[in-house]
Amino acid sequence: MQTTHPTLPWYREISGTQWKSFFAAWIGYLLDGFDFVLITLVLTEISDDFGLSTVQAASLVSGAFITRWLGGAVLGALGDRYGRKLSMVLSILLYSVGTFACGLAWDYHSLFAARLAIGMGMAGEYSASATYVMESWPARLRNRASGFLISGYSAGSVLAAQVYTWVVPSLGWRWMFYLGLIPIVVALWMRRALPEAEEWAENVAEQGARPNPFRPLFRTPRLAVVNTALVVATTVALFLVFTPAGEGMVPVLSAVAGLALLAFAVQLGGRRGRLLYVSMIVTLFFAFLYSWPIQSLLPTYLKTDLGYSAAQVTDALYFAGFGTMAGCWAAGFLGDWIGTRKAYALTLLASLAFVFPVFAVRDNLLLLGCLLFLLQATSFGISGLLPRYIGGHFPTGSRSAALGFTYNVGALGGAVAPVLGAHLSSGMDLGRALAVLTFAGTVIVVLLVGFDVPARLNRLTDPEATTDHLAAAPAHPPERKQPRPRIGRSG
Repeated sequence: MQTTHPTLPWYREISGTQWKSFFAAWIGYLLDGFDFVLITLVLTEISDDFGLSTVQAASLVSGAFITRWLGGAVLGALGDRYGRKLSMVLSILLYSVGTFACGLAWDYHSLFAARLAIGMGMAGEYSASATYVMESWPARLRNRASGFLISGYSAGSVLAAQVYTWVVPSLGWRWMFYLGLIPIVVALWMRRALPEAEEWAENVAEQGARPNPFRPLFRTPRLAVVNTALVVATTVALFLVFTPAGEGMVPVLSAVAGLALLAFAVQLGGRRGRLLYVSMIVTLFFAFLYSWPIQSLLPTYLKTDLGYSAAQVTDALYFAGFGTMAGCWAAGFLGDWIGTRKAYALTLLASLAFVFPVFAVRDNLLLLGCLLFLLQATSFGISGLLPRYIGGHFPTGSRSAALGFTYNVGALGGAVAPVLGAHLSSGMDLGRALAVLTFAGTVIVVLLVGFDVPARLNRLTDPEATTDHLAAAPAHPPERKQPRPRIGRSG
């Protein structure tokens, strides 16, 4: 039952405090996007200063993926237990300190260590800010909250490209990272000025609950020892996969990390939710697999295959970045209009019309830019609905940890994508390889989301599962005796 006035403009349904909460989180996302793409912009300068090999330079980009899964889970769990605001502030502080430390790095190893901190912080920022905003806004506008929020990341990447042209030629690459101190000021202001997320405050804090999403991992002393060992094994395996040290052992190490992460997903989901956790990770893995070939290898394609100059590459990336932002904004409205799942699947389906044409254009920068704008709006832009899509599958008491864990484990698809793209390009030109990988990954995600596979599998083990935990509740629910609250899905 709708409780808002249908004649009231949607933006008037959001209070001043809710807008303040949104813009604070949006700035956090903008700075997150700014910090994450910095390394790609200054990688050639860093390689020249430190004398890095091509493999070492690439590992600095992918190194953030080593700790993303852990940061998303730990900082997400803190958000479930102590509040979304605290988790958001800690995440911003962590990636800000990591970014500043990059500017102080004296060699490859110190820079790589700083990248690990950035990976943890940005992973926590995704789940903390997303849950904070969605749980602060009215239920019927939560797709808009999700889409608008994620647009901040793209705005940050565009801003970073512009700041690069101002700072690096005159001051050097280190000053780009020194700007990482700015988010600390934002975080301290957030800690002082913002209220807690309304839904978490009502459903968790006011009831005196202290959720512990990790409880299933440490139920017994033996389980605690085994899972601690698995954390170490996963981290070491991913470290070796994404650095030159693991050369020649990547398939085995990837299997070790994958099986360990699968074991965590099964345990965190418990008897009732294990299929949900696993299927959500698979869906997100392919979501990254279809989007990250273009995110990571588009500049290389434009330079090597098309022979574009640095200025032309920058222009093309502007088209792509603004297309992503426009797509995020449009996704929010479409999701609130026809529903999150339909909006996501149908828009992705439409994006297939632009995949091969993007890589067919060669000598027309304007046409290529327009096609990139449309592709990124319908493909990468629609991922602005992912926080709303993922969060709706999990209850308030475990939402932040579940979102942080499943999203950031699935994000490993973003690390696999460039490797697959490079492998495919050995048998065909790079443009065709990127098109094939993007098209195939998109089709898989359309099927998984369109046919509601995670929710259907979840109902096999939990027939009474709530369809959408973020949807509006009835205005006057029937009175009944409340059972003892069960936080998470520990089985």
